[in-house]
Amino acid sequence: MVGSRILIVGGGIAGLACAWELSHALPDATITLVDAADRPGGKLRREPVAGVALDVGAESVLARRPEALELVTELGLDRDVVHPATTSASIWSRGDLHPMPRGTLMGIPSPPSSALGILSPEEVVRAEAEQPWGAGAFDDVSVGDYVAARLGDAVVDRLVEPLLGGVYAGQARQLSLRACLPQVFEAARRGESLTAAAAAGAAATAAAGTGAGGTWAAGQLEPTPVFAGLVGGVGRLAEVLTELLRGRGVTIRSETIVRELRREPGGTGASGAFVASGEGGGYAEGGAPSASGGGWSVVVGPQPRPERLRADAVVLATPAAPTSKLLAPHLPAAAATLREIDYASMAIITLAVGAEGPHAFPLPGSGFLVPAVEGRTIKASTFSSTKWAWTAQAAGDLSFLRASVGRYGETTDLQRPDDELVAIAVAEISEALGHQLPRIVDTHVQRWGGALPQYTVGHVDRVARIRAEVAGASGLELAGAAYGGVGVPACIASGRAAAQAVATHLRAR
Repeated sequence: MVGSRILIVGGGIAGLACAWELSHALPDATITLVDAADRPGGKLRREPVAGVALDVGAESVLARRPEALELVTELGLDRDVVHPATTSASIWSRGDLHPMPRGTLMGIPSPPSSALGILSPEEVVRAEAEQPWGAGAFDDVSVGDYVAARLGDAVVDRLVEPLLGGVYAGQARQLSLRACLPQVFEAARRGESLTAAAAAGAAATAAAGTGAGGTWAAGQLEPTPVFAGLVGGVGRLAEVLTELLRGRGVTIRSETIVRELRREPGGTGASGAFVASGEGGGYAEGGAPSASGGGWSVVVGPQPRPERLRADAVVLATPAAPTSKLLAPHLPAAAATLREIDYASMAIITLAVGAEGPHAFPLPGSGFLVPAVEGRTIKASTFSSTKWAWTAQAAGDLSFLRASVGRYGETTDLQRPDDELVAIAVAEISEALGHQLPRIVDTHVQRWGGALPQYTVGHVDRVARIRAEVAGASGLELAGAAYGGVGVPACIASGRAAAQAVATHLRAR
């Protein structure tokens, strides 16, 4: 594999994981990762708030999937793995904070009576009178339509919607049951009870947390909780991974926009890179062509001085829209299907709250979710100083809280200036808690434009069509959140799978 050149487009966790896998699978290859952002990491990002580096994107990973914690171990961070000090969340419904019912599956209660308070007595009665699915067999259906038909609209609006909003920033009546809740989808195809499926899912989750299996934390084998984080923030995962990749010889080019993807008649040889300045619309070229087989190139840099980077294989770890644009000249059907995958934007508001001490005012549990039917601007709040012990220790006499804003199709709130979003977050969190937050010492607003892909009805078949066409393009792979999962472990799995496919391709040549 000496002389093979690989380009990875996109520096989120999928692209970084892809580069990490390739740097081990093909240690003699030349690997270049290009990313449009100011630093690698994507939605794994830390920023200083009141002098403490905090996550302003993802703050935890799903511990029940192994990929994230396996990567953490490979990076030597396993002793920094922590789990939430509390997972007792609430739902802000009808003016009060109500504890999240235990034994739910993405908000589907089992039994429905456990949600009394969030649901009215009449709504509980309706949910208990579960109705059969009357629309016949289906290949897919929205989560909201299916749950509403069986348990009533209130279960969707006040339980399922806020949980899906937290994961996808999406709307339950558009998101795919098959893609978002595959275990419920399979139970539905078998004609099983929805509440029974929720109870079985909740029981399986509980059993996983108390069984013989576990995860290493602080040097001891402990039962596997649902979520995990890192001391100092999950953003450290991307930071450490970036540093180690550079140490392994991977070239990382930030603030570099890929404008075009091209097929090349030849691959790249072992003669080394060259740069030839072009005039009159020519290219500065990197990577000497050879007769080692067909390859690819990407055009980067400002339009007045474009640069072409050649490679034997390319991985596009970018969102659906830019991936579609790059694929359009080569795989038009895949590009058209990618354009069907829409995205939701959101913002994370972080507050540093001054007080006499971290417990000077009550913060119940880990935070709360807000159903859209409540008409609030924020959709959730996380009490970071209560949820994460390391945050409480770093905060000293402060407390850190987060609020998130933004649901799919709702863009007006995200157009507000930062100070307005901060004021709204302070006011609504204060109202939910029943008392005014103490003095605000510092704030940070992180906007994530086009952050979360929407797995709408038909998503699984959509992805299958995309992958089927891309499979015919030798040396080209896709990775990222647009395909098989939006969480950090799923994105890591996607990046590593793309790397393995590239390695197999190059070895076969």
